[in-house]
Amino acid sequence: MNFLNDLLWGSDSLWGGGVAHSVLVLALVIAFGIMLGKIKVAGISLGVTGILFAGIAFGHFGININEHLMHFMKEFGLILFVYSVGLQVGPGFFASFRSGGVKLNQLAIIVVLLGVLTTIALHYITGLPITTMVGIMSGAVTNTPGLGAAQQAFSDIRPGADAADIATGYAVAYPLGVIGAILTILLLRYILRINTKEEENEAGAGADAQNAATTRTTIEVMNNSIDGRSVEEIHKLMMRDFVISRICRPNSTPELVDASTVLHCGDKILIVASPEDAEAVEMLVGKKIEMNWHDLSKDMVSRRILITKPELNGKRLSELQIRSSCGVTITRINRAGIDLVAAGNLELQLGDRVTVVGPELSVAQAEKRFGNSLKRLRHPNLIPIFIGIALGVILGSLSFRLPGIPQPVKLGLAGGPLIVAILIGRYGPHYRMVTYTTMSANLMLREVGISLFLAGVGLGAGEDFVPTIVNGGYMWILYGALITILPLLLSGIIGRMLFKLNYYTLIGVLSGSSTNPPALAFSSEQTTTDAPSVGYATVYPLAMFFRVLAAQLLILIFA
Repeated sequence: MNFLNDLLWGSDSLWGGGVAHSVLVLALVIAFGIMLGKIKVAGISLGVTGILFAGIAFGHFGININEHLMHFMKEFGLILFVYSVGLQVGPGFFASFRSGGVKLNQLAIIVVLLGVLTTIALHYITGLPITTMVGIMSGAVTNTPGLGAAQQAFSDIRPGADAADIATGYAVAYPLGVIGAILTILLLRYILRINTKEEENEAGAGADAQNAATTRTTIEVMNNSIDGRSVEEIHKLMMRDFVISRICRPNSTPELVDASTVLHCGDKILIVASPEDAEAVEMLVGKKIEMNWHDLSKDMVSRRILITKPELNGKRLSELQIRSSCGVTITRINRAGIDLVAAGNLELQLGDRVTVVGPELSVAQAEKRFGNSLKRLRHPNLIPIFIGIALGVILGSLSFRLPGIPQPVKLGLAGGPLIVAILIGRYGPHYRMVTYTTMSANLMLREVGISLFLAGVGLGAGEDFVPTIVNGGYMWILYGALITILPLLLSGIIGRMLFKLNYYTLIGVLSGSSTNPPALAFSSEQTTTDAPSVGYATVYPLAMFFRVLAAQLLILIFA
């Protein structure tokens, strides 16, 4: 009996000063928390946040771990989590600001700002400490990195102090943060008088247009002014991204095209380009026609090849000279599910899938050139991960001053690694850094990190959780609901009335602005289109960044 008592409650004489006890408690908290998170009530579950509540339960009954070990595990888990999130969103972070993404990100910023203003207003109205309100705000928008950033910022300005009410506020507000976002989505449908059938059709049409990143078009050359010009000259003349895959001259069989190929009137060419660029090429070259290239080019095959050779990472397509060395033409490149035009200045990344066209033997030769080995991609690249973490910690530890803020600002262990991971994910291949990790490896890293972090936060908050709720903390649930619902409701009306967004895109943006995966899951179930997922993915990186920054600034300014 004493053995079990020492094992659960700890003993300095047990297995090297209680280290085994700490590891055991962490493992049990995470295991029971994941099981708790899988329990669904009305189709809604806590997910990984169940670990937080399991930690609170253990802490409430006095089952805890060494405070120094808990602090280390919590902070290291947070770093792993935000860094893996940054690597995932990095490649698409800056692309999300292009074209229609600007409008969606503007709405996301409005959601974040309204949430911050609501938090500040409740801080003055209720008199609650800003630490409590920031915890409630982070729980209300289900933003765990924001919770970590707030705790880190408080530790920076009050060394040795621990604001347990940040975690308590988060835990109290979190459940209704999930439910409130879903209820707001339903409420918007009635307030805005949404015709779901019309919105579904419009979202489907919009998705088709958006997903058509590249299109195959056959054009007959009819413009005398380009007769006798080479493909390279036409590229310089138009300054557009397009690839001429094949050419069929009168009374001849189709053949591959390179930069020196000369076009003549009457030639039929197959181009791969974005819809806008394809239309521009058609206007210059001739007219669009229908043609069955498959039957005419039976000796040619089209195949997608996976880039798995590290030495190709970051190289431009023009450097490889694939047409002259392998006798094939690269028509497009698929990266993260998006088809890109194979322009000469496009930099390759490990994990890209290139579409090549050519004779069977030439395609086989190209396969050897690119690698096309899934086994190579499964091997983790740990050096960029740990170098990136080191750089992130250094960046997060640097102090800088902002006007009107008395304390120097630090990005902290949440903001620093997040920014470095985004930059490495986006620009790493440009400097020949292999940043590719499989989705499963990234997910494992992220889940281990968030599990350690939430377990540490829950154990730290467990002792004061129930007394806080009994002594008026139940009102925090109401405050969290206001922070959840008001910004989403107002932003939803703005997005519909001012930005004219499709309903299904709108609810995806609102889910992404709240960094709320359960809300996205609910939104996706309302339609057969990908509009909610596209909206969520477009705004999630920027919203995550501002959520983390806002949590820190509120602590630094008002604490």
